[in-house]
Amino acid sequence: MMAHEHNHTHGQHHHKGKISYLDSPKRRAELPPEKLLNLIPIKQNAAILDFGAGTGYFSIPAAKLIEGPVYSLDLDDSMLEMIRSKALKENLSNVITVQGLHDEIPLPDKTIDVVIASLVLHEIQPLLPTLMQLKDVLKEDGYLVCVELELKGGSNRNAPRINLAGMEQALTDAGLRITEKHFPSDSLYILIAQKA
Repeated sequence: MMAHEHNHTHGQHHHKGKISYLDSPKRRAELPPEKLLNLIPIKQNAAILDFGAGTGYFSIPAAKLIEGPVYSLDLDDSMLEMIRSKALKENLSNVITVQGLHDEIPLPDKTIDVVIASLVLHEIQPLLPTLMQLKDVLKEDGYLVCVELELKGGSNRNAPRINLAGMEQALTDAGLRITEKHFPSDSLYILIAQKA
């Protein structure tokens, strides 16, 4: 069974083994969601897209921070169900779950102020069409916030395919310009980009 699981770490099963890390205290210590949300100016009426929302690690804190809508997009409906139940428990009415593929984002162009893409872009091949879609849904002065792991040395099957330099290049190729870089821990990097 383990071998079978191993073969399906990517694609629609990619979240299963990650849930423990996604909500882990270690991750919370390395990158508290509130800290990430404080890196950029977010208005109360902003619309946020949590792209590859997973367990709602960013969706739920974001929805508490603003009055505008937080779109939690994921392919996996079991993840979206988890987010819906968390939102219900917290009495948050501004969380909107969206089941969608990464290259077919079912949101109109120029409607989103902030896209959060945390630990998801390295899963996507090819990446450029998805980044172009994310750029399209962003308003002219919107921000894309990309969080990725960059594991130094050693081979790890969960290691990302995109290091910092590769991600910078991909964002630039998609017509985004990088405005800030942050390194919250040894293994994490954050890139903030806007439309070029």
